[in-house]
Amino acid sequence: MAGLSSTPGQTPILLATGNPAKQQMLRWLVEGLALTPTTPEELGLDAPPGEEGDTHQAIARHKAQQYSLAGSTLAIASDGGLVLPALGDRWESRYTHRFAGPAADDAERVRRLLELMEPYQGADREASWLEGLAVARRGKVLASWELRGGTGVIAEMPGDATNTPGFWAFSVWYFPQFGKTYSQLSTGERDSLDDHWGRLRQLVHRYFNAYFVTAGN
Repeated sequence: MAGLSSTPGQTPILLATGNPAKQQMLRWLVEGLALTPTTPEELGLDAPPGEEGDTHQAIARHKAQQYSLAGSTLAIASDGGLVLPALGDRWESRYTHRFAGPAADDAERVRRLLELMEPYQGADREASWLEGLAVARRGKVLASWELRGGTGVIAEMPGDATNTPGFWAFSVWYFPQFGKTYSQLSTGERDSLDDHWGRLRQLVHRYFNAYFVTAGN
């Protein structure tokens, strides 16, 4: 495993995912803090932990805990999924990425989701997002949260999942008031929705600025 390095006065933090799009989002969450982000690839970690837990928050806690042990460092992890009330027991947000099967690509996931939602119209196509986030250090979870994002609908036409690699569902999560999918929204438009990522960033910054103790990294 490669050694950790950081800028003097900075604490290394592992972005606990192999998904480049999620790494970019986690990097944004800690931007501006006295932290030096690193990735599993940079540390030579190639075996991500299983997604264990009954909630997105529990899964994020498990990921952060296991990655922080594997990397012998501080780690931040997330887990999220679509909430689709109309589908009832036929849908579980924790399996958003896997619902179409392990071999499905993003285009197939979009196609299968639109098939599931085809019988529903108007408000019955309502969709929101749940995101869990956790911070752990050397196997101990330090903080965790779970937040619900804004409420939109599932678009009736396929989105271009190739424009949102790593976040395929954002290409069909549509906000009629803006005439845009989530992936097309500006920062200001997302803020107006009380966006989950923006609120999580505030919580992460509050935690590290107020409560985090370096303790020799």
